[in-house]
Amino acid sequence: MIEVPSRDEALKLLHKVGCPQQVLEHVSFVSEVALQIASKCESNGVTVNRRLVEVGALLHDIGRSRTHEISHAVVGAQLARENGMPEDLIRIVENHVGAGIPRSEALRLGLPPKDYLQTTPEEKIVAYADKITKGHRRMSFEDAINELANTLGPTHPSIERLRRLHEEIAKMMGSDYL
Repeated sequence: MIEVPSRDEALKLLHKVGCPQQVLEHVSFVSEVALQIASKCESNGVTVNRRLVEVGALLHDIGRSRTHEISHAVVGAQLARENGMPEDLIRIVENHVGAGIPRSEALRLGLPPKDYLQTTPEEKIVAYADKITKGHRRMSFEDAINELANTLGPTHPSIERLRRLHEEIAKMMGSDYL
């Protein structure tokens, strides 16, 4: 089994592939937020691989070294594979977009035909931390919903997926709200 790299190794990889400074700032902040969420989940009895959360959050936007399109997740997963990352880390990178993207929607977006849905606690935590983070500041959940609605339209299915992800994260943390 391939080991999850350290934080320093992940940062070196981001520099190696040429991630811009603003992406480095964003992923560092997402990593902090994700670790805060993971800690609350753990204190509520949820088993979480903290190192996977930390490094997954750092590498989730590695594909932005090549593109800022929705395909950055697929490109990032490929970069992670090429650099010998473990499969559970690759899945975080590939599945962090939106609040998950089902196969039918992926086809419409021009992504390879498959589901890009979070299944593990680590994938869900990183995807959620990314959705409530803009640049290097944390947003409220309602601001995140409004931003997604402004970008994709108020009836886009991603809105409901983000609401469900929010509810699931809140349950994992043992609270009704975040």
